[in-house]
Amino acid sequence: MSSARNRWLIIIILGALSTISPFAIDLYLPAFPEVATALHTSTARVQLSIVSYFAGFSIGQLIYGPLLDRFGRKRPLYAGLALFIVASGLCMNSHDVKFLIAMRFVQAIGGCVAGVAGMTMVRDFFHVDETAKIISMLILILSVSPFLAPRVGYYVSENLGWRWVFVLLAAFALLMIIVCRLLLPEGYKPDRTVSLKPLPIIRNYLEVLKEPQFLTYALAGSFAFSGLLVYVSSSPIVFMEVFHVNGGKFSLIFAALAVGFVGANQVNVFLLRKFSSAQIFYATLLVECPVVLLFLVGTWFNWLGLPAVLVLLFIILSSLGLAYPNAAALAVVPFDHNIGSASAMLGFLQIGIAVLASSIIGLTNSHTMTPVALLVALTSWIGLVILLIGKRRIPQLRYVEEKDANFLSH
Repeated sequence: MSSARNRWLIIIILGALSTISPFAIDLYLPAFPEVATALHTSTARVQLSIVSYFAGFSIGQLIYGPLLDRFGRKRPLYAGLALFIVASGLCMNSHDVKFLIAMRFVQAIGGCVAGVAGMTMVRDFFHVDETAKIISMLILILSVSPFLAPRVGYYVSENLGWRWVFVLLAAFALLMIIVCRLLLPEGYKPDRTVSLKPLPIIRNYLEVLKEPQFLTYALAGSFAFSGLLVYVSSSPIVFMEVFHVNGGKFSLIFAALAVGFVGANQVNVFLLRKFSSAQIFYATLLVECPVVLLFLVGTWFNWLGLPAVLVLLFIILSSLGLAYPNAAALAVVPFDHNIGSASAMLGFLQIGIAVLASSIIGLTNSHTMTPVALLVALTSWIGLVILLIGKRRIPQLRYVEEKDANFLSH
């Protein structure tokens, strides 16, 4: 197999791995009303099953970071996906919303390994100066989820019932185990010196957090990125309850808005030819923050109809599509060892902050759009403030290549 062909095969596999958790979320969204009816609860309570998935996704990454460094990438990947399959079966058999929320947490603990392993293997196989570009390419593959998953989820829930959504998720995870076993090379040699004892693991994560470049761009990017997950987890409430669209129209709206996020990611590939990741990230936040403020004011005074909401959300999601890959790349590139732990901490912060924001909506049992707009605006502005303060502590951006990585040529 040629190097170029091998390169594209690895990008496709890493991108497919990255879609597992988005599929676990997006496939499920159109079924919210059916799930609420079946479990005798409200859609806002069902939304907590998305929040619990985010929580498990966030915490699980801290578990897998050291495992990916100690045992290599594949063994932890297989173990996590096996847990995801088992938890999917338990979700399918839920008869109580509290049990569903708990099992979604377990499902995420398993499924999150795919995302953190995929991010880690970007550094295993590709040069450091390609990091932001490769992440953007992975997101292009990941875009299958918002375009396809809600539509498939709506079809499955309407014709087979919402429980079959979890059958599809389990089958997808099993397929990825087989693909990775047969086609994905091991690009990293296991490091037996990485300790799995609690205190060394904690010290390792603290070392990651002591890197000013990581802390600045991980936190600034995570607060900005949390707006995306607040939108995703609350979208059934916004469109199906506030604007009364049905499941079919919701899936189309969700896909249309995803064009902004995914399209911006691909624009980012071209922008990186002329601008640095730091320049793009900063400029993106300067555009996003006034727009989210307009979204909040319009929502607060009830000035916005569905078309205006769609336009503003499209701009916001497009901004996040530019912000995410550049912030992620700038956060992880300073490290020449323990990259798995750095990627895991990045994922923990990204999803953990989003969990705290998203849970407010579910816990308050909100049926309006105002909390969504408030949280998106607040997190975006916090991200900008963190970036402005943190940049003062970074005299020069660091870019470090991993010495033992098996880089692929163009």
